[in-house]
Amino acid sequence: MKLFGGKKSAPSLVTSGRFELELNGHVATLEYTLSGDVLALLETEVPEALRGTGIAGRLAKTALDYAREQHLRVDVICPFVAGYVKTHPEYSDLILG
Repeated sequence: MKLFGGKKSAPSLVTSGRFELELNGHVATLEYTLSGDVLALLETEVPEALRGTGIAGRLAKTALDYAREQHLRVDVICPFVAGYVKTHPEYSDLILG
């Protein structure tokens, strides 16, 4: 029995991780996956103690600057990052779609 047939495609490396910023013992994160030249920004998590400090915006800026430096395209899934990009059009050239 042959389950898979045809041409084999080249494997692609998929990486996941998170950008982190620490302030006063609390850590805010922006989770991502990286597949080929696409950086998917998934979810921003900010502890209650850090809300209103601008740390989520700093995470978004850091991730988008990283994407630009690495010549990556960005798939924005996180609602916070989507809002950030709307108010920072200088990043619009990075966004898929």
